[in-house]
Amino acid sequence: MSAAPVWSVDPRSGKPREQVAVEATAEEVDRAVRAAHSVRGALADRTARAAFLRAAAELLEESGPHIIEAADAETALGPARLTGELARTAAQLRAFAEVVDEGAYLDIHIDHEDGSRTPPWPDLRRYKIPLGVVAVYAASNFPLAFSVPGGDTASALAAGCPVVVKAHPGHPATSELCASVLRRAAARTGLPEDVVILVHGFDAGVELVRHPLVSAAGFTGSVRGGRALFDAAAARPAPIPFHGELGSLNPVVVTAAAAAERSEQIGAGLGASMTLGVGQFCTKPGFVLAPSGDAGDRLVKALTGTVSDTGSGVMLDHRMRDAFLAGVRERAALPDVEAPVTPGAGSEHTVSAGFLTVPAALLAAKGPHDALLEECFGPVTVIARYDAEDEVTAVLSRLPGNLTATLQTATEGDDPEAAALLTALTPLAGRILVNGWPTGVAVAPAQHHGGPYPATTSPSTSVGATAIERWLRPVTYQSTPDPLLPPELREANPLDLPRRVDGRRA
Repeated sequence: MSAAPVWSVDPRSGKPREQVAVEATAEEVDRAVRAAHSVRGALADRTARAAFLRAAAELLEESGPHIIEAADAETALGPARLTGELARTAAQLRAFAEVVDEGAYLDIHIDHEDGSRTPPWPDLRRYKIPLGVVAVYAASNFPLAFSVPGGDTASALAAGCPVVVKAHPGHPATSELCASVLRRAAARTGLPEDVVILVHGFDAGVELVRHPLVSAAGFTGSVRGGRALFDAAAARPAPIPFHGELGSLNPVVVTAAAAAERSEQIGAGLGASMTLGVGQFCTKPGFVLAPSGDAGDRLVKALTGTVSDTGSGVMLDHRMRDAFLAGVRERAALPDVEAPVTPGAGSEHTVSAGFLTVPAALLAAKGPHDALLEECFGPVTVIARYDAEDEVTAVLSRLPGNLTATLQTATEGDDPEAAALLTALTPLAGRILVNGWPTGVAVAPAQHHGGPYPATTSPSTSVGATAIERWLRPVTYQSTPDPLLPPELREANPLDLPRRVDGRRA
């Protein structure tokens, strides 16, 4: 039986563009993982790793016009958006090179022998080592920053882990281009090309997470697909860490004082955020608690204007378009749900943005409206109108885990609800915003892109410097003679690494 072809498809027309690869068989996945595993020792040199990451950034930028052209043809995201994403991707690679150079990620602790303690301490030296081969599952909505050359790949390579990437079927040609860039960067800096390997196909993805030489996995995608892979990772004879980003509603609470102060501004800002990128950001504000009454009505009117002025757009592929249209129909058909701007089909290949409204009281307890508390991927949000603060807290208590949660509060004078609502929002998400909008994730050391399940399957972040921690494990050497220790842990600190010695930063 011949391997299934992998086609690049134009989402603007739904027509195939070209065959770019074939789906990997189980035997080919096995060869890919074994090849990556065999070169893991080459990544032990921190200087070489940092040089590799910087070379990858440079080559991505040099190849930018070709990559952006391919990505736009496969995703319809547009050259402007993709140019910014390419810059972010290159910046991520360089940021992780700096992390590797600094060495603080090794988290070195040295406690010298101390017989005066009860019980006595032996000499203990701890640092972190790479897990091994990492499987990365590329995302659909960020064909660069969360795909082949994206944050999961960059952080795993920075940790010293070879990577086997399962390409997303929505942009296979872009994936092939980016994988070739990473492999060229490896060769340019003296590393084996097989520190990065690309495979295609659904079955290949399942085989990958089950392979005994795969030590961890990173995933960005749907709850259904991510949970299936998470369960497979846990069901292995030797379970592995599975860092999955699965789905997020990204709730927003607008206080009565905020609506009274600046309802039009909030409505316009919400409209711009929830329609950004045709509503295909993982941080799209998909659920909003707004007050009833005149101030809330003005917010809805401003949102209506902004959304109505937003043109129809092409989603990443027709499968997602179909799922969006079905999800909107299901939610709009519920009792007491209204659509001031009806989201739906713009044309044969596009969708139009819109939003739904519902009384918040209908969501305070389990019932037929629970679908409104689930993510609908695309340009739609739900506005739940509340009459009292206790309705807000009742609804918040029913929400699943999220990547973000936002509080819109008064900017002038007192807002008596703000403190309590911020406390109620904090357990729901990994990033809490006040008077901002969640779309847009800064790649910064203090960033956390993660949250309680189903936002993610682990407490780690996939964005920012600490994303490297997902691919490392600590090991302690006890009473080990100095010549036998790894250089990172030797007494003289020959690599000049930051570390904590006898409880103090050295």
